[in-house]
Amino acid sequence: MRAFSSNGLEALLSAIAGCGTDPESPSWRDLARVVDTAARADPAVTRLWPPPTTSEQPVRATVRRQLALELHALASHDTATRDALAEWLHRHPGPARTPPGPAPAGTANVISGDSVVHGPSVQARDISGGIHFHSASPAPPSRLPVPRQLPPVTARFIGREADRRALDVLRAGRPAHWAHVLVVSGLAGVGKTTLATHWLYEHADSFPDGQLYADLGGQTTGGEQGPASPAVVLEAFLVALGASSVPAGIAQRSALWRSMTSGLRLAVLLDSAFTAAQVRPLLLGTPTGLTVVTSRSNLTGLRVDGASVHRLEGLPTESAVELLAVGAGTRVAREPAAAREVVRLCGRLPLTVALASAQLALRPHHSVSALADSLARGQGAVDTLRVDGEAVMRTALDLSYEILPDEGRALYRRMGLLPADRHDLSLLTVLAVDGEGPHDTGPAADIAVHALVEANLLEETGPTTYRFHDLVQPHARRLGEELEDPGRHERTLRCFVDWCLATAASAESLLTPSHRLPGHDLPAATVPPAPLDGPEEALAWLDTYRNGLMGAVRHSARVGWYSSCWRLTDRIWTLFLRLRPSDMWIEAHRLGLDAARRSGSRQGEGRMLTSGAIGLRNAGRYPEAADWYRQALEMATADGDVRQQAQALSGLGHVGLLTHRLDDAREHFEHALRLRESIGYRRGAALSRRRLGETALAGDDLATAAEQLRRAGTELDSLGETYEATRVLALLGHVLDRGGDGTGGVRLLRESLTRFRAGDARSEHWEARCLEWLGQAAESRGDHAESIRHYQASRDLFRRLSPDDAQRLDDRLRRP
Repeated sequence: MRAFSSNGLEALLSAIAGCGTDPESPSWRDLARVVDTAARADPAVTRLWPPPTTSEQPVRATVRRQLALELHALASHDTATRDALAEWLHRHPGPARTPPGPAPAGTANVISGDSVVHGPSVQARDISGGIHFHSASPAPPSRLPVPRQLPPVTARFIGREADRRALDVLRAGRPAHWAHVLVVSGLAGVGKTTLATHWLYEHADSFPDGQLYADLGGQTTGGEQGPASPAVVLEAFLVALGASSVPAGIAQRSALWRSMTSGLRLAVLLDSAFTAAQVRPLLLGTPTGLTVVTSRSNLTGLRVDGASVHRLEGLPTESAVELLAVGAGTRVAREPAAAREVVRLCGRLPLTVALASAQLALRPHHSVSALADSLARGQGAVDTLRVDGEAVMRTALDLSYEILPDEGRALYRRMGLLPADRHDLSLLTVLAVDGEGPHDTGPAADIAVHALVEANLLEETGPTTYRFHDLVQPHARRLGEELEDPGRHERTLRCFVDWCLATAASAESLLTPSHRLPGHDLPAATVPPAPLDGPEEALAWLDTYRNGLMGAVRHSARVGWYSSCWRLTDRIWTLFLRLRPSDMWIEAHRLGLDAARRSGSRQGEGRMLTSGAIGLRNAGRYPEAADWYRQALEMATADGDVRQQAQALSGLGHVGLLTHRLDDAREHFEHALRLRESIGYRRGAALSRRRLGETALAGDDLATAAEQLRRAGTELDSLGETYEATRVLALLGHVLDRGGDGTGGVRLLRESLTRFRAGDARSEHWEARCLEWLGQAAESRGDHAESIRHYQASRDLFRRLSPDDAQRLDDRLRRP
């Protein structure tokens, strides 16, 4: 549907502005009916009604303008709103318009019949004096046409409704006396030009004096792509507006430009700008116009000058799939999972998704899944998707890379070598100076990181955390592999692994200090760790960087850094224990076990066996878990390591508990308890009592369970073991509820739930268990609604952590 233009946006603004301040006037009452009609299409418009009539004039003007903009936008796609607005404008045109209708009454002369009058004539009843006829003045020279230079819009424009609304809000929110500059920034291929062009066409009625366009990145100098000169752009603009002569200097041209455009309702689109300095001479000086700038850079300099900035992201997944279907047709509906994978591999960028769509259109017998497989190999969409043989996305990223400062290019390449999806500023600070350790790193790192963020190649996701876009990562990796020499390549990765080890050690000391193996501290000259302020921040770091930590484990195993491999696996134990990434847990310990054996570390081998067995046990692989525990027990017995023997026995007991062999479980736990007490290992003894309490619970011996759990909790509290003590508290709450003390049990469960959600004891797994037990407690006392609420919350957490547990809760929720 065409944009609403019956009387134009300016007429609507004028009419609403001229409504006066009496809310009971006919114009206000009729406008209220228009708003009611518009609210059927978008209820959000009612937040602007009624507009203030007693506020200060600037406030009234701002709200009324926003109301006009939103009604105008709704009229562009809602027939009822458009008709209601047209009728209201007919009745209440405002001070600037003359109502439509018949001409004023007055004398009219009519020549009828077949009469024809040639040349000058006078029609009158009486004439006195002489009559003089003068020849008409020569016609004024023809004016140049109003410039309409915007690029043609594309036939398909999908999934940008939220961005268009955001631009409307930014435009409406500007102070009335400002010359408005709006920057649309984003990665190459994200659709900046297309969005800006469509949006300006939608608002064409607001700019009757024209629309000017310049491609600031499209000038060729000496055969190479480079930024267009502002002087050249100004010359073209001035000529388009009718300047008879153009001054030679850029300062004079810019002054003439501001003079000629003063008061004009003009839109200017400056496309593909490189820098704020390139844009400034081209800015309008009048508040009646609008300058829209698109750039791969954030153009922070213009933001400082007062520009509004909208950062454009990739398409929503569903919109990207819709765009893919333009060329793929019904194949998308037949292979929805493959279609979603294609748009993911394309980074949801309109450019790459459109190229994938075109490939499928050209190959009607090619499946979507085959394209997904092709994109998943090699350099992916960056190199695979081409136009006339050119890898357009690679070319665009090459250009973004080439205009970076030297420090930015070097950091970009080194980051590309890292097997990580998140990057911490403390690590980037070291990498910025060649990964050789801490020396004067600050200025180089600041310059490099700022340049990458400014160029939209790097996104800030937290106070000190950054990530590459999905399509930027393979481009950076290719440049790192091609341009970094082997020595620097190895230093970069060694620096990354050492940083992971150092920060994981800090996290371990904050979260599970008793877990650290003696004699395995890092050398003093290692890479400095990321600063961690307390246990909660340590756990958040493990969660944020989990994929990078696993990448470091894999890389260490692949290149033969065996000690680093098993030590890092051991030091991120809290990640596995609290966050339960089961596949990662098992893979890391398989690699760590092999690495410990290759490095000849029996301590490391024992740790990998017992810790890895817990991962296997949690995944339901009980026979394999038991085998790992037995290997650990044999090693510990041979080495005379009592503490490790107790750990293996406890693991075997837990396997027995989970497979409902309660006598075996109790025997193993009691043996482990005796060993731990014999060496004065109080924490371990308390954990054995917790397991004995769980075994008694499984046997429905609730009194014994409560006794063991109370003793365990008291000991763990005295040791400052917040996490383990909270686990025991939750178990005790569940036991009390099962034993008939619902009030006391629920109180302990709620207390435990609060602790598991934040602070030293944070654990999503145990949060989910508490919620399930609270659901059981509510169900037992007949509170069906609360039980459903707790079960659903528990299931939602388990969906990320344990599909089997989530399925069990789904089954429970389906029961009447």
